[in-house]
Amino acid sequence: MLTMFTIPKAFRGDFDIIQKNAIRSWTLLRPECEIILFGNEEGTAEMAGELGIRHIPDVECNEYGTPLMDSVFSQAHDAASHELMCFINTDIILTSDFLPALQRVHNNEFLMVGLRWDLDVNEPIDFENAWWEILLTDRMKEHGKLHPPGGGGDYFIFPRGLFEHIPPFAIGRTAWDNWFIYRGRELKIPVIDATRAFTNVHQYHDYSHHPDGTAGVWEGPERTRNIELAGGEDRLFDPRNVTWILTGQDMKRALSLGHIYFRMRTTPILHPRLGFLLPLFKIFERLVMVTRSVMGR
Repeated sequence: MLTMFTIPKAFRGDFDIIQKNAIRSWTLLRPECEIILFGNEEGTAEMAGELGIRHIPDVECNEYGTPLMDSVFSQAHDAASHELMCFINTDIILTSDFLPALQRVHNNEFLMVGLRWDLDVNEPIDFENAWWEILLTDRMKEHGKLHPPGGGGDYFIFPRGLFEHIPPFAIGRTAWDNWFIYRGRELKIPVIDATRAFTNVHQYHDYSHHPDGTAGVWEGPERTRNIELAGGEDRLFDPRNVTWILTGQDMKRALSLGHIYFRMRTTPILHPRLGFLLPLFKIFERLVMVTRSVMGR
């Protein structure tokens, strides 16, 4: 039914626990999904061998040693056994409501994204416990936090061939995920927010995998290059820019006031002849920020 692919960090420290929790949760999905691990970071080959899933070690990297997204996506398209594909970050736990949600989408072409639930998970999940999903969901409801909508997303579901050729973004250096939503809107396909449709738990982690920590991920030359490859900051869309909402029952158009505003705001970006309107939206947003600041004093 679905080919899932990801590129793990080194399996050491907290990331050893986090990534094993995530990948093992995917292996329990039914119908069974094809899972492909990319890259040659420490522990990746061993994890693939232990779980009997596919491993593609050779991925092109930039001069900083960061894997490039175009290499991963191109190889994933060539290797995938299914027509439906999912790129997912290796810190996201999925539960049994995931695949039924996908079956409620009947479009031939679409892009599905969504917000994640952030939760501290510091220990290996006991997947042998028949109640693990219920325990995790209850814990998420009590202690989890829905991530703000400013980010791009931690998973992207789409039909094979839709994103076969993409810019050489540096993985994990921001902006690339926002560009995917922009590209979906540019292609005029349904861009679907699945936040309400299924459970996805993002396990909190630090940025110790980068030598410069948080600053190395959110600042610096790789981030700058990613923004340039995306075509500038105006193209960094997020889940507020979707056109459809997937719920636990069906799909419906995204017609809230917020969605309508962001639809209007993206019009001059998607239709450059109307680009003169974009500064007006930016002025309005600055005024809103100033007003909120003053009212908050």
